[in-house]
Amino acid sequence: MDSLTAIAASGLRARMESLDLLANNVANASTGGYKADREFYSLYVAPEAQDSDPVPTMPVIERPWIDLSQGTIQSTGSPLDVALSGKGFFSVQGPNGPLYTRNGSFRLAADGKLVTPDGYAVLGVKAANLTLQASRPVEISNDGTVQQDGTILGQLDIADFTSTAGLVKQGSNYFRLTDPAVRPSTPAATSVEQGKLETSNTGSAEAAVRLVSVMRQFEMLQKAVALGAEMNRRAVEEVAKVGT
Repeated sequence: MDSLTAIAASGLRARMESLDLLANNVANASTGGYKADREFYSLYVAPEAQDSDPVPTMPVIERPWIDLSQGTIQSTGSPLDVALSGKGFFSVQGPNGPLYTRNGSFRLAADGKLVTPDGYAVLGVKAANLTLQASRPVEISNDGTVQQDGTILGQLDIADFTSTAGLVKQGSNYFRLTDPAVRPSTPAATSVEQGKLETSNTGSAEAAVRLVSVMRQFEMLQKAVALGAEMNRRAVEEVAKVGT
C-alpha cells in the first residue's frame, strides 16, 4: 500500500471512531448528567519508518477521554430531583458494587428507599440506605442532609476523586472505579441543589457542527483513497506497456 492510501486509510479509521463518539454524544444530548466523550489525537509512526526522510506519520485517536465539565443546572420543582454544583458524584449501589453518577433524578421505591431511575439504591454517608415516607415533604440541604418533618434521615454520599483516570463509564449515566488504589473523598466546595437537575454537557449545536465537519473530512479522505487506487492502477498499466 502506497503512503497516500495508507495515510488516508488511517485518517478514515480515526474519523469513524470520531463519528461513533459524536453519535453517542448526540444520542445522549437530553440525558440528565451525561458527560460527553471526546477524542485525543496523536500521530503514529511505524517502527520501520523511523529512519525515513521525511518520516511518514498517520493520524490516530490515541485515546478517548471523558469531559467531566459541569452541565447547565435547570429547575424542575420536584423535591426528589437534586443537582451537584461543583465536583463529585452521587454514590449509588450498583448490581456489582458502588457506582457513581451526576444524574440526580431520584424516586422512591415501593419500600421507601431513595433510588435512581434504574432502581439502584442511592447511598448515604457510610454506605447507608436512605428510606423516606412518601406522604411527607422532603428537605435536602446544600450539604446533602435529608430531612422529613425536622428529622434527619441521613446524608447523601457525594464522592470525588483525586484522579479520574480509574473511572470508566457504565451505561450512559454511571461510572465505576477500576483502580482499587483510588479512594473516594468528599469534595469541599460542592453544593447539593434540591428541585434541580444537571443537563448533559454535550452541547447539541456544537455536536451537530462537529458531526457535519467529520462527515466532510470522511468524504475527502475517501476521495484520497480512490485517487491513490487510481494512481496505482495507472502505474501498473504503464509498467505493463513498457514491458511489452
